[in-house]
Amino acid sequence: MTKISVLDAGAGSGILACAFLERVENLPFVEEIEVTCYENDENVLQLLEDNLRYCQQQSAKKISFSIVKENYILSQYLDFNCMIGGNPNPKKDDFVIGNPPYMKIPKAPESTAMPEVCYGAPNLYFIFASMGLFNLRDEGQMVYIIPRSWTSGAYFRRFREYFLTQGKIEHIHLFVSRNKVFDKEDVLQETIIIKVRKTVNVPQSVTITSSKSNNDFGDLTSLIVPYNLVVSGKDYYVYLVTNEEEVQVLERLYKFDKTLPDIGVKMKTGLTVDFRNRDILRNTEEEGAIPLFYSQHIKQGRVQFPIQREHEYMVTDQKGLMQENRNYLFVKRFTAKEEHRRLQCGVYLAKNYPQYTKISTQNKINFIDGLLCEMSECLVYGLYVLFNSTLYDEYYRILNGSTQVNSTEINAMPVPDLESIQEMGRKLMKSKDFSENNCNLILEGYCG
Repeated sequence: MTKISVLDAGAGSGILACAFLERVENLPFVEEIEVTCYENDENVLQLLEDNLRYCQQQSAKKISFSIVKENYILSQYLDFNCMIGGNPNPKKDDFVIGNPPYMKIPKAPESTAMPEVCYGAPNLYFIFASMGLFNLRDEGQMVYIIPRSWTSGAYFRRFREYFLTQGKIEHIHLFVSRNKVFDKEDVLQETIIIKVRKTVNVPQSVTITSSKSNNDFGDLTSLIVPYNLVVSGKDYYVYLVTNEEEVQVLERLYKFDKTLPDIGVKMKTGLTVDFRNRDILRNTEEEGAIPLFYSQHIKQGRVQFPIQREHEYMVTDQKGLMQENRNYLFVKRFTAKEEHRRLQCGVYLAKNYPQYTKISTQNKINFIDGLLCEMSECLVYGLYVLFNSTLYDEYYRILNGSTQVNSTEINAMPVPDLESIQEMGRKLMKSKDFSENNCNLILEGYCG
């Protein structure tokens, strides 16, 4: 190879393009480099040009560059969608690099320009990543600095399906501390760096590195993980494991081939947004009132009600805010980052509240319900064993870096078959020990 081309979309001041040129400077087989930068922010255009020109003047290699002052997505979406007016043979680059903008764009034109990868309220960063992969030649390499939020969840499914079908991850770098990635920026997203090759061939493994700081990567740790362990399932979830213990967590759970819907149950999000329905909330019980359950009602594995908190009753005739009083497993939807467990749940049994035919759940908790009929008590207790175990808590932390428990992800996770879960429930009911350790002991007999 004597000539290579690189694309940097959303180039800003050109720091990534300059870093790329510095790296290539030491490669003797590269003689000529063609750089294309997209940037339409007038505040940085001159700085971008000055930086690229400086690299050009300092290099012993032949460097040519162009700055495209257009909207990166809107200037190419016709090509991406193979629409009339687009270029049927668009330019493809050998390398694509980028640190795309992080911005939700629910009503922006970019959100409708690429329907193949967009769902719900899209974020500009994964639209950039999709177009970047499109601009890459076959077997070319792409490196992007990107939030980890795309690795799971329903909003990003279309993107993952496109991105991980057209390309394959070769290397992921994780920053353990979110506030040390960009020293002078207020970046709250957990950020990762991904290296992707545009190919249909599935590699055997992925290299995952991690560091606690971004200054010199001196504390770097490295792990080589089977590809099908990192990228898994029909939803193309990406599991960001950082050590052998986390690899073992996934290997143990992958022994199960069922999901919650497969065994006839499903996690759903609580029905009532309390601050939008203040007029129906009550602090004390009155005629026609039903219980409204919050995460605070989940205590030590059980649901306790009432607890003398405000607004734990409601009076309504809106069917969409009520559910049958039957057996459920309640799961907190949000936890604090520093809490010991991400999955925190409580058993709710209808027989403990026979005075009610209807109840409601606040939308900051999730609940697991039977799809066709009420769950038996032993099934509820068996689900509690799973959700209160260390294994499933560690699994969810690997899958999702946020503090929110997402029902879409829970419904896709591997679980034992129905009879096994019911057996676990009967063992828990017999022992009456709701501790995490006891749940671990019960689950141990089913997953090795």
